[in-house]
Amino acid sequence: MTSVAAAAPLVIPRRCDVVAAAQRGDVAAFEQLYRDHVGSVLRLCWRLCGGDDDDAQARTQEVFVRAWERLGGFRGDAAFGTWLHRLAVNTVLGERRSEQRRTLREQRAAGPYEIAPPQAQVDAGLDLDRAIASLPDRARTVFVLHTIEGFSHAQIAKVMRSSTGTTKAQLHRARALLKEALS
Repeated sequence: MTSVAAAAPLVIPRRCDVVAAAQRGDVAAFEQLYRDHVGSVLRLCWRLCGGDDDDAQARTQEVFVRAWERLGGFRGDAAFGTWLHRLAVNTVLGERRSEQRRTLREQRAAGPYEIAPPQAQVDAGLDLDRAIASLPDRARTVFVLHTIEGFSHAQIAKVMRSSTGTTKAQLHRARALLKEALS
């Protein structure tokens, strides 16, 4: 009877090993982290960007560029995915603030202020994602972070630089607008 040499067992690296390897500059490890998380980051960015595919894809790429740059600062206090989602929220909100400042500068340079037209009403036949996308920016952000991503009001307030009372009011507003849009 002949013996068959046992094959070496397949070694699957633990997630913390992949993160540590990426922190040491291992591009293949970072690519693995990208593949593992790109879907959830893209969905989060898409919701925060109001359903704008191009904007969400641009923000997602920006998140991963920032993640690569800041990977050395990841201490492992939370799961890597949690850290990455927080980075995504901060990236989208930071870009929104920059756009608001840019728009304000352009309006000041243009001269007399014009009143923006009211936001179009959402048709009752639209699906939930479209209804969420139609929400005002702050209400949509709070709704997505609280209801979909599971952030607490304290966490949202910190990220958005506001009070918990404000986030609760925005969530209430978002729910009322969604109820109206979907009824």
